Amino acid sequence: MIVFSDQKLKEVKDIISHYPEGKQKSALLPVLHMAQEEFGGWLSVETMDYVAGLLQLEPIEVYEVASFYSMYNLKPVGKHLFEVCQTGPCMLNGSDDIIEYIKHKLNIQVGETTADGLFTLKTVECLGACGYAPMMQYGKTYREHLTKEKVDAIIEECKAKSN
Repeated sequence: MIVFSDQKLKEVKDIISHYPEGKQKSALLPVLHMAQEEFGGWLSVETMDYVAGLLQLEPIEVYEVASFYSMYNLKPVGKHLFEVCQTGPCMLNGSDDIIEYIKHKLNIQVGETTADGLFTLKTVECLGACGYAPMMQYGKTYREHLTKEKVDAIIEECKAKSN
């Protein structure tokens, strides 16, 4: 069963308290972040239903938001999530080639996770670092001016962290 710890529930109540009475839906984004972090790096239907109950929302209201934003994962992801920007400036600077290279290197398609559970590849819309294209978000950091050599180094760095 999906349930936040007492400490996390306290944090949820604190977040809700920042918004006017009856406007608890405003707390949805940060609570979804907490839920994703707390329950395995992704948002199952059960998790989204739990969040809906906490915020007194209809489940569909949570599904709509979680499925709209690329920062929420609606299926399990690998230990290392590569989110490669695919919008105009990145595409013009070679993001399509980087995506193809990662697919080939890891033997997965976009949206898939490697058999060992280490890597997931996602494509995302603009991450707001157009001047550093092509780029991707890995964890909470941006990896910029990507080349095949930089991708290789990132993959090796991730493998080393996983040993």
